[in-house]
Amino acid sequence: MPGSTNTLLIEGSFEELSDELAHYVDEIRRRQGDDGASLQADITPILEQGQKDEALKKLVTGSAVLNAAPEKEFIAAYNLLVHLVRQSPNLDKFLPKICQNLSAPITSSPSNGPGLALSVLTTIFNILPVDNDTRYHVFMAILRVVRGSSSFDALKSQLKNMDSWVEQWETDEEDQRKLYLSIAEVAEEASEDEQAYLYLLRALRTISAEEASGDEARMLSIQALKAALLHPSHYDFQDLTALDSIQALRKSDAVYFELLEIFNAELLDDYNDFTDEHDEWIEEQGLDTSVLYRKMRLLTLASLAASTQSRSLPYQQISRALQIPSEDVEMWVIDVVRAGLVEGKLSQLNQTFLIHRSTYRVFGEKQWTEVQGRLDTWRSSLEGVLVVVRQEREKVIREKERDLKELESRMNGGSSGAGMGAAGARRQTPREIDMGAE
Repeated sequence: MPGSTNTLLIEGSFEELSDELAHYVDEIRRRQGDDGASLQADITPILEQGQKDEALKKLVTGSAVLNAAPEKEFIAAYNLLVHLVRQSPNLDKFLPKICQNLSAPITSSPSNGPGLALSVLTTIFNILPVDNDTRYHVFMAILRVVRGSSSFDALKSQLKNMDSWVEQWETDEEDQRKLYLSIAEVAEEASEDEQAYLYLLRALRTISAEEASGDEARMLSIQALKAALLHPSHYDFQDLTALDSIQALRKSDAVYFELLEIFNAELLDDYNDFTDEHDEWIEEQGLDTSVLYRKMRLLTLASLAASTQSRSLPYQQISRALQIPSEDVEMWVIDVVRAGLVEGKLSQLNQTFLIHRSTYRVFGEKQWTEVQGRLDTWRSSLEGVLVVVRQEREKVIREKERDLKELESRMNGGSSGAGMGAAGARRQTPREIDMGAE
């Protein structure tokens, strides 16, 4: 798979190596019973005239036969061809044909052929400068081989580089769309639904507002919408509603857009009304009603949790909203928590779901009104707390003042008593002396 830049080290002059490769191609042809004109004889006079590109043109045209080369010689033969092509100033003219050959079946090794082709294509990718847009075409060839060999795992680790590659290649929106759609198709065939949806969404983002109503945009938008609806863990539809091509469905495919709006912001009752009116349409579109019902119930419970100001949901309320038996409430609550839509805990004793965290599915005027209501409630509660705190503070101050006055009073009273005693003592002393004198 694509990685750091590599270098091919092959000794010999261009003429010598070209003659060697032409001779090898003739040998493979003879093994296949082809006694046609010799490629070696064909390019010899061209090489003598110094017409390198003309010789390369014939070598590349005849290189399709290398797919029949023995497995042990396959990579070396193609590496030699790539080495020769790199010496031409018109590299972009020859590489597409080589990539096309490598995308075709490797007849000499049906089982290991994809691995051999990927090895050569990876070498080509890595020897090209990082900003060479030919890398785009090489990568598209890699995708074709990966798709034909069901080897998505070999590609997956490289997808993290896609943004930087696209920027370096300076690809236009149309080529980006082809690239992203190819990756989405490969991922889908490998049952990598999350990656497939991600790159399908990227492809949709390359569609301009002017192209949003076109046939391709419509087809891709419906494909993305169906993928989002049926994906077991996709609950946020804001990524779709923000796209011009999705908004264009409002006119071209009103029923699809109505269904999107229900899953984006509405509740189970609204979905039931939709199914009553469009039951046959749902079946015609290949939508799995069991998947849709399950997702709609989880989304309804998430909305219920987000809009509850008390942060406590009685089982009975959940049962009514989800239209399920009361004994199934705990199972659905556990599922919505596992889905990451809500956080909380069950109180079997009180038959309530205590909500710790919840998130609005959409945030519009209704949600702002609910937030304002919560803020008003919190403000009233805080005002009540402030009144209590203020009253307690004033009470403490009064008590401190009273205690201080009592202390001062006691201190003043004690000092007065001590003075009288001293005066009395002074008056008594002379008498005692007089009595002693007598």
